[in-house]
Amino acid sequence: MCGICGELRFDGTAPDRAALRRMAATLARRGPDASGEYFSGPLAFGHRRLAVIDLSERSGQPMVDDVLGLVLVFNGTIYNYPELREQLRHKGYRFFSDGDSEVILKAYAEWGEDCTQHLQGMFAFAIWNSNTQQLFMARDRFGIKPLYYSITRQGVRFASTSQALLAGGNLDTAIDPVALHHHFSLHAVVPAPRTLLQGLRKLRPGHSQTFSLRGERTLRRYWQLDTTPLDRDMSEWEWIDAIHDALRKAVTKRRAIADVPVGILLSGGLDSSLLVALLAEAGGGELLTFSVGFEDEPEEKGNEFECSDLVADLYGTQHHRFTVPNEEVLSRLPEAIDNMAEPMVGQDAVAFYLLGERVSQQVKVVQSGQGADEVFAGYFWYQQMQAASGTDIERFRPLYFDRTHEEYRSMVTSGHHGIDYTSPRVAHGLSRFQSKEFINRVLAYDVTTLIVDDPVKRVDNMTMAWGLESRVPFLDQELVQLAARMPSAIKLKSGGKYPLKMIARDLLPDRIIDRPKGYFPVPSLKFVRGKVLEFMREVLESRACRERGLFQRAYVRALLDYPEEAHTPLLGSKLWHLALLEFWLQRNVDKSP
Repeated sequence: MCGICGELRFDGTAPDRAALRRMAATLARRGPDASGEYFSGPLAFGHRRLAVIDLSERSGQPMVDDVLGLVLVFNGTIYNYPELREQLRHKGYRFFSDGDSEVILKAYAEWGEDCTQHLQGMFAFAIWNSNTQQLFMARDRFGIKPLYYSITRQGVRFASTSQALLAGGNLDTAIDPVALHHHFSLHAVVPAPRTLLQGLRKLRPGHSQTFSLRGERTLRRYWQLDTTPLDRDMSEWEWIDAIHDALRKAVTKRRAIADVPVGILLSGGLDSSLLVALLAEAGGGELLTFSVGFEDEPEEKGNEFECSDLVADLYGTQHHRFTVPNEEVLSRLPEAIDNMAEPMVGQDAVAFYLLGERVSQQVKVVQSGQGADEVFAGYFWYQQMQAASGTDIERFRPLYFDRTHEEYRSMVTSGHHGIDYTSPRVAHGLSRFQSKEFINRVLAYDVTTLIVDDPVKRVDNMTMAWGLESRVPFLDQELVQLAARMPSAIKLKSGGKYPLKMIARDLLPDRIIDRPKGYFPVPSLKFVRGKVLEFMREVLESRACRERGLFQRAYVRALLDYPEEAHTPLLGSKLWHLALLEFWLQRNVDKSP
């Protein structure tokens, strides 16, 4: 797990060393253990290392294989690297290190662009092939690891974060009108390849791309989720047993692989509690668990410690819990926003940031429960969508979009009006999947597109800000592929996540399984009042916000006058959406060179 960056020039000149070093410097928090750089002709790589597998210098990066004529920078973890290593060894390859990075190099040498088909894990990497003078980049199937890039006539730059590319300079920071519509319709999700900035793009999940020295670019999809029904009937219990086997393998075999201790982020909900239970069932040593809580508000408790403590006590984990006062939430908010590669309106982003700080003092790797709701239909809106009628987009839009296109036009100034860019994008995304079941098409689109930028990106950004690698077993490719072909009726039973609830019956108390869906609660941000409201007012009435001219002032004033009355269908604060975006632009874009 690391931070990567690089540049390939198309114009015959050498990369800007100072720019590359500025880019790499912004990635230091993602990789606090070591740094490295590589310059050769038109190509430059930078790397910051978080040492998790093969802690020796032999796995340092950029990794150069002079025999093969290849250079690699890599962020992520390849869970099947021991098997691949043996397979490649039998093909005659010799290894000089013991980690997963070199396996990628050898896999590329053996299979070329098809190497991604053989990799199981989370990854974003770039390989310079000095023999063909080509730059190859790839991103994992679910976009767990980020990969941003910027293309100009002079060359292409890439990095793990937008901040790195902004630090490099010469980036077009004009607002992308299509992305802005997505951002305010899909609770801050901007599906790849777009971002809010015109000059900044991100590689789609499950894709690779190759650049030549002349600037020719080849984009390739190497994987797509299969939602077609199985060619044989399976009973409900056969499905649950199959899910159990796949989940056990994802948790206890693949994501436990490391040369450092692996902890668990334990919220006290079903998903993270199930991770603890499965790891405890597998044995292998004392488990390290971590929970975070906040101050209560009159309407809502600020922690779920009674549930996380129950699970920790049941399995005898070495449990750590942290309580964050409300004043710290607000005072540390600028730091969290500085580490958001794109604006994130999920209120638990700050929770993950503050939790990551404390957890990173104990371990380098954790497992987290993100993805379970999107894979197994755990959110309330899936039930509502199932009961709705009409076309796919007619069933999806009113229950998911944050605001109508008409409201969007009343919110942004006339220069940003445009058309409804989001509805056709989502309609097309849903239509790509061949399942005859509407909810299975929704879940497939969610897990391959929407979840990438919320919450997967949120967890990566907020934990990697502290050099903490977060692994997400519920996004194991074999588990997700199996669940995608399961009849949606099984997933929707008992309010959703029925297979996980049945697996948990022999492992967890009913109280954990049957309680209402919870989140990392941050009440001080959910209930907009007091100092939090004043902070948002200062941001939205600032000179920078007025001069930027994104929002109509009448709309802003209405939200500020009645801050607790304007909520999205998914119960997000519309005022927080505006303030967060503006503050992110001020902290990241306005300060860029």
